[in-house]
Amino acid sequence: MRCVIARFPFDLTKSEVEQSMNGVSPEPVTGVSVSIGRRVYPVMQVGEVITKQDRRDFTSGEMRRALTRLGFTCHDAPPAAPAAPAPAPRADEDAWRW
Repeated sequence: MRCVIARFPFDLTKSEVEQSMNGVSPEPVTGVSVSIGRRVYPVMQVGEVITKQDRRDFTSGEMRRALTRLGFTCHDAPPAAPAAPAPAPRADEDAWRW
């Protein structure tokens, strides 16, 4: 299938993408991700591997559209972890404050 990523045309197939990502360890997912086989990769990592372009040259939206058209399942960014509340001061700490 013909995909345009960062203004460059690519002829990609699902099996070629799977083969390109074979043996590549997934980076931690912080944004949009894609399931390839039994692994979940950030779409930007997949885009960098299959296009051999710098990640700054394309967007996650371009990669998501291309990978979805190829038949892969893309996932939205994981929800942000809630911030932990600040610990309460201990009773013995209050006596030493000036």
